[in-house]
Amino acid sequence: MDYGFTIAAYVVAAILFILSLGGLSGQESAKRAVWYGIVGMALAVAATMAGPGASLWVVSLVLILVGGAAGWVVAQRVQMTEMPQLVAAMHSLVGLAAVLIGYNTHIELARVAGMDQAARDALSGFAGVIAHKSGAEVAILRVETFLGVFIGAVTFTGSVIAFGKLAGKVDGKAKKLPGGHVLNAAAALVSVVLLVVYLNTGSTPALIGMTAAALFIGYHLIMGIGGADMPVVVSMLNSYSGWAAAAIGFSLSNDLLIVVGALVGSSGAILSYIMCKAMNRSFISVILGGFGNTTGPAMEIAGEQIAIDAEGVAAALNDADSVIIIPGYGMAVAQAQQSVSELTKRLRARGKTVRFAIHPVAGRLPGHMNVLLAEAKVPYDIVLEMDEINGDFPETDVAIVIGSNDIVNPAAQEDPNSPIAGMPVLECWKAKQVFVSKRGQGTGYSGIENPLFYKENTRMFYGDAKKSIDALLPMIE
Repeated sequence: MDYGFTIAAYVVAAILFILSLGGLSGQESAKRAVWYGIVGMALAVAATMAGPGASLWVVSLVLILVGGAAGWVVAQRVQMTEMPQLVAAMHSLVGLAAVLIGYNTHIELARVAGMDQAARDALSGFAGVIAHKSGAEVAILRVETFLGVFIGAVTFTGSVIAFGKLAGKVDGKAKKLPGGHVLNAAAALVSVVLLVVYLNTGSTPALIGMTAAALFIGYHLIMGIGGADMPVVVSMLNSYSGWAAAAIGFSLSNDLLIVVGALVGSSGAILSYIMCKAMNRSFISVILGGFGNTTGPAMEIAGEQIAIDAEGVAAALNDADSVIIIPGYGMAVAQAQQSVSELTKRLRARGKTVRFAIHPVAGRLPGHMNVLLAEAKVPYDIVLEMDEINGDFPETDVAIVIGSNDIVNPAAQEDPNSPIAGMPVLECWKAKQVFVSKRGQGTGYSGIENPLFYKENTRMFYGDAKKSIDALLPMIE
């Protein structure tokens, strides 16, 4: 087949990927959008394997089948609570692929450079493409290779650390080596110097040295970011993986990889910006710091946490006319979304107004709570974003917080020394009554104490979220 078919297939696949991204912005269209992405990827793979220069079809087919089977098994076993870790792990694979392809390009560059003209003319495939490049084009390819390896290495180690923090295998607190940002800056400066060396000489030690520096930057950068910023980190790493894929595309002269990498990179960057704005933080402050840095002593919290049983919560719900439910990661851990959905049905059947308030960084992955509620078939029209519902709390009879902590923490507004000072939060404490479903008296993922739990109109509904909500269901009259 000629390049015309491959290019046409790539154009169609790119359009399908764009439709997929657009559809994922809404819950109603998300399922259809996923199928757009699946069909687009299948078309892209088929066009690549059938296109000019393709070979080793049996090996490629075996690898696709093995990888597809592994992905199927992982998808079947991973729980929704583990989805953030899975996403981080997938990003690490993209980064590693960028590094390996970059080194393969470097090896081919060195091999072709050592051949005479007759041997070059006999080359085919990727080596043949390199053989016909001019000196300027080879220099550009070296820059593309260098950047692809650099971004890929940063993405790889950064994603591995993010996976460890999300999975609880690495301490979620922000930690830096002595020297802090100076070490990152020094590693980046060394990489720039090695880029100049590599551009002029094609030196293998220069590429290896940069790879080591980039691996360190990815490790140290994410280790220095606290747990509360992990949703932004996942989105940021998604962006990095996209730019790594784009760099691979330039190295391989693959137009579709360039387009897809740009789509993923830009969408991840935009999402990171949106989330940072929702947290009232700059993107730079997130990737260089993370929660955990305070400017002074934290505000003293007066009062005590007062517990309530299921009968008390049920009585308040039966008397209430309006209810707002705020889900968080604790709901995901307890897998309580089905119970919450059933509670919502029973309350609405009795004429009560029930809505959900979703903070942009609720859970540990962008859209985490929306996915869980959609899975439990909660109507889309009662699931509202923070900006849409925050002003309604003063007129709300009951606010139920299920496994949330940082996103409902009034210290963001009341304590200028709090690590989350200035972060927009769901102002649930303004409701007439607040019930917090929580396992115990511990702090949230960021380790920050929450004054909400000590307010006069707050009662602590201790216990596993699913069991607690299930206990309420028979009492809703």
